[in-house]
Amino acid sequence: MKRRDLIRYLHSHGCELLREGASHSWWHNAAQNKRSAVPRYTEVRDNLVKKICKDLGIPPAK
Repeated sequence: MKRRDLIRYLHSHGCELLREGASHSWWHNAAQNKRSAVPRYTEVRDNLVKKICKDLGIPPAK
């Protein structure tokens, strides 16, 4: 999945950018008080996308 599509998906489920790290962006789901790191790769592997969604407590992206 392209990173920009993942970012769009996270926004649509109420997640917000928490901060920028050295090589990752930290995202926060305020409704469930969960957070996860999203790498700055252009293409994020599907199994990593599933893990990020699970960490943030949102349905897995397709």
